[in-house]
Amino acid sequence: MRILYIHQYFKTPREGGAIRSYYLAKAFVDAGCKVELITTHNSKEFVLKNVEGINVHYLPVTYRNQFGFVRRALAFLKFIHLASVYALKFRADLCYATSTPLSVGAIALWLKWRKKIPYVFEVRDLWPEAPVQLGILNNFLLKNLMRRFEKLIYTRAEKIVCLSPGIENDIKKRFLYLDTLRVPNMADCSFFTFEPKDKSLLKKFDVAESQFVVSYFGAVGLVNHLEYLLDAALFFQKKKAKVKFFIAGKGSELKKISAKANDLGLKNTVILGHASKYEIRDLLNISDAAYISFLQSKILETNSPNKFFDALAAGKIVVTNTKGWIKDLIDKNECGFYANPDSPEEFYNKLQPYLTDENFIEQTKLNSRKLAQDNFSRDSLSRLLVSNIIPHDGKKGQSIGL
Repeated sequence: MRILYIHQYFKTPREGGAIRSYYLAKAFVDAGCKVELITTHNSKEFVLKNVEGINVHYLPVTYRNQFGFVRRALAFLKFIHLASVYALKFRADLCYATSTPLSVGAIALWLKWRKKIPYVFEVRDLWPEAPVQLGILNNFLLKNLMRRFEKLIYTRAEKIVCLSPGIENDIKKRFLYLDTLRVPNMADCSFFTFEPKDKSLLKKFDVAESQFVVSYFGAVGLVNHLEYLLDAALFFQKKKAKVKFFIAGKGSELKKISAKANDLGLKNTVILGHASKYEIRDLLNISDAAYISFLQSKILETNSPNKFFDALAAGKIVVTNTKGWIKDLIDKNECGFYANPDSPEEFYNKLQPYLTDENFIEQTKLNSRKLAQDNFSRDSLSRLLVSNIIPHDGKKGQSIGL
């Protein structure tokens, strides 16, 4: 089977960031498919690379997290234009298009009309509802246009792949007749291992063996609102707790967060900047807990953050400051806790049992690893997707309940 995979921001483990498409494209290749993947890079030239059997076509579309709304929109439109023209050269049995942005769906629609190629559309975030609820998209006409565009993309797809229960429920409520499949982000239980802290890594990160480490890794943007974590770190510092905080990532708010950490005089917080998947693995080795941070908004409770699943795979205590399905999973499986982001004292109090009871720490970490292996392993979720997209012997796979 020939699959044309479209993802504007494809990343590999060495580049860092969200690598879901890397996993899924490899799963298609392993299933015997020929995969042509169209993406972008910040260069002036077209580049073709073979990434472990995936033919990755990099189009020259500059994009940075610091871009404002207009420059982002222009980057989206440029990718639509270049990818729509470039994709015509390929013969394909199926197009697999993944958001964000939603505009990627325009390329899939064009190919379906122009070359009769059916497509599957993967919904990572609820667009345009997310920017509407966050106050980013306010124009009445533009909101209506985007909602009509969303409906067109969804209703022309052969299948909608949803990354969380909240996303699937929202789509099914509005479009009852759509064929949806829930495939959350994945826990790579082979890449991330559950193991004792490496003394050489403790030295590298300047962490004492007696210190409890809380790490945040991922995007540093407006929706992550890492001010919550800095406020908590300040509270812990005033309490003279033996807790050290790390922030690894990049984004539009990184300079602001770094400046605030400096202004607060935080001695217990280290901001590392961007890190590859391999560097995140090292950071998780010396961490006891991973912090999941989002701006307080109902729409963001539907997210399926990569950092959550990486933390589970590494067997870490998970601290979340947002409610929704992630909080429910944590509570049900006893692998961490929710802490009100507006109350650093609550975070401090809820962490106390972990600072004093080694058995409690280890059991919670074991619970995280078990949840990753039982429900979110890369191998099982990849097979689930592939069996639904590429039926074997005429039989389609079944979704899993979470």
